[in-house]
Amino acid sequence: MKHAKLRSFTFILVAFMLGCNEFMVVGVLSDIARSYHVPLSTIGFLVTAFAGVYAISTPIITTLTSNWNRYKLLMLLMTVFFIGNTLTAMAPTLGWLLFARIITAAVAGTIISLINLLVSIITPMDKRPMVLAWVGAGFSIASVIGVPLGTTIATLLSWHDSFWIISGLTLIVFALLAWLTPRDTPQVKGSILEQLALLKNHRVLLGIGITVAVLSLQYTFYTYVRPLITTVMSFSLTSLNWLLLLLGVMSIIGNEIAGIVASHNGVQKLPIVFILMTILSLVLGIALGNKITGMLVLAALCVVVIIYGTTIQLVFISVAEKEYPQSLALATSLISIFANVGISLGSFTASTTVNFANLTMLGYVGAVYGLLAIGLSFALRRFYRK
Repeated sequence: MKHAKLRSFTFILVAFMLGCNEFMVVGVLSDIARSYHVPLSTIGFLVTAFAGVYAISTPIITTLTSNWNRYKLLMLLMTVFFIGNTLTAMAPTLGWLLFARIITAAVAGTIISLINLLVSIITPMDKRPMVLAWVGAGFSIASVIGVPLGTTIATLLSWHDSFWIISGLTLIVFALLAWLTPRDTPQVKGSILEQLALLKNHRVLLGIGITVAVLSLQYTFYTYVRPLITTVMSFSLTSLNWLLLLLGVMSIIGNEIAGIVASHNGVQKLPIVFILMTILSLVLGIALGNKITGMLVLAALCVVVIIYGTTIQLVFISVAEKEYPQSLALATSLISIFANVGISLGSFTASTTVNFANLTMLGYVGAVYGLLAIGLSFALRRFYRK
């Protein structure tokens, strides 16, 4: 197909752009606090507000706009995103910044859902798993490359300049999408209730449960990954950035493996993936007693917790294509929506655990979610055999 590789690269670039916008603020929170002369604790709500708006707005906007022309909708959402990010770069006050972050959060989830939807429509079936996996990897690449780069720019210039660069990238992405995105794609229109019928399907519900369980396990340990590295394993602050970079690279490797697994009957392999994930979570507490074993287990976990994503995304898309064609747009947004539910649950679990026990207990608690993922994956495998 003409321009197929460039189109796939553009879709990955969209995920990278969105990831930089979402994650970069974490790296520059201290700079933002200093620029507005407010405590760091006050600035932390920017992250919470972004995640909350993202999770709430994505299913609403995706469902309400599912009957729109996808090309025009994508261009409109990209325009809103550009405005929101540019307002972020300009923000003279904290209230202005919060408003700008809400604008970008409101459309970011629907943009990536549309990209996944276009991948499922445009990409040949045999290449679909790897392209979906690499779109997912765009977010990991943003955390590995984009966030440290933005932090460096904020240190050398200002945090405003970090977001100006994202605005520049957005213009490039916009031009590529305007050139490469098909003007019309097949779509079946349906009412909101007809679209929500997808959520009655057992395989979809099991996929949602798996998504929540895996992200809950991941963020049970990842919420406190910095103190695990510096306090528990006694690595220096100088080493911290390099070790976080390593964990980010492992996530990218996990995305590559996710595409391979999804290409080879992924649903049948998910129980094996989750058993390994749960074992790693269980041994984390013991492994943290040594720097080498602790980092090896953390690195392995960062690979394994990513592997499920492409397979579950394909489950949602496959079910929608065959049984609920009017719900295809909603199907592509489910992982984004329920990943945020899992992140919130995992973070809450981690915070509660640390209040009553020490950091080395996080792996044991997280393993409970691993057991849930194992059970749900066996149930999903049974449904797929029917």
